[in-house]
Amino acid sequence: MSELRFLTAGESHGPCLTAILEGIPAGLRLRRDAIDRDLARRQQGYGRGGRMRIERDQAEILSGVRFGETLGGPITLSVRNRDWENWTDRMAVFGEPSGAKVTAARPGHADLAGLQKYARQDVRDILERSSARETTMRVAVGAVCKEFLRACGVEVVSQVTAIGGAAVDETKLDRSAIGTAENGSELNCYDATAEEEMKKRIREAKEKGDTLGGVFEVMVRNVPVGLGSHIQWDRRLDARLAGAMMSIQAIKGVEIGAGFRCAELPGSQIHDEMYLDGEGRVYRKTNRAGGLEGGMSNGEEILIRAAMKPIPTLMQPLHSIDVESKQEVLACKERSDTCAVSAASVVGEAMTAFVMAQAMVEKFGGDSMRDVLSAVAAYRDRIGNDW
Repeated sequence: MSELRFLTAGESHGPCLTAILEGIPAGLRLRRDAIDRDLARRQQGYGRGGRMRIERDQAEILSGVRFGETLGGPITLSVRNRDWENWTDRMAVFGEPSGAKVTAARPGHADLAGLQKYARQDVRDILERSSARETTMRVAVGAVCKEFLRACGVEVVSQVTAIGGAAVDETKLDRSAIGTAENGSELNCYDATAEEEMKKRIREAKEKGDTLGGVFEVMVRNVPVGLGSHIQWDRRLDARLAGAMMSIQAIKGVEIGAGFRCAELPGSQIHDEMYLDGEGRVYRKTNRAGGLEGGMSNGEEILIRAAMKPIPTLMQPLHSIDVESKQEVLACKERSDTCAVSAASVVGEAMTAFVMAQAMVEKFGGDSMRDVLSAVAAYRDRIGNDW
């Protein structure tokens, strides 16, 4: 069975970040600017911190691609950290330790649990890898997967719907415009009035040395029916998508379609009734299932919503403990953002794209794009004729 998988490596202040993506079929045309554009989107956004002014992420492809086409082998991607030149002593691979240890653990981070699990004495040994800087390579991998999905006629887009309690007005949204390059929003938001309120709350939080979280949505359009399976728990597409979204740093909640509203309303107001059009094809007037039923895609737009907690590195540090002195202290301060929900939405796109590409490769094969596209076309035709 064809399998799509990836692995990332690298530290936040190390020389570079790396990913190896295996399983992309041969013959996929890649656009360098599509990968770099998503990397830039991850770095942008109102409320981002100083690190984003240092780095200008661009991906180098070191294997698996020749003359702009994938070869079928592992694709190695790398992004260099410009800030490495300021950390060469403190992050050296060999030699004597340099620089002061970080010993004040930060509530909400991996600091304390990581130190205890891996038997380390310096928080930096944990925070360098647990940092959301790691998502740089997820976005690069996701951009390649989006190119694969695009070739198959599938599109992945996102929007920010709430920050710090300020939320979009769903009645004002033109959902067909989501994902358009012309939006020009600094927060990946498609409600200009709500965006201004979000920015106001971000400014207020920054003045207080505080941080804000929020909610974003990822949508997948033109998905074939039947990706995933009801047969086993680990083949259910909704479970895989939810797990991928929860793997993103600071994500604390995920819902699909109507999500938690399903627990509040009767079945008559939740389940998506089915109708037949003039040609005998099934259609629905609602999509509260979020495009997923029984662990499988049902042909409707897939809709995933994720809640991001406020970033736990505060300029007004929280009460914590020093892991060396075992005394109560204020947590350490690393360079941080006030709000990174817009960046998280881009990472959410990437992880969704990977899972969807993985499901497509599993169903339609993964050796050659010619074979994949032929299989997709034949399957869509069969589904269309059957229904």
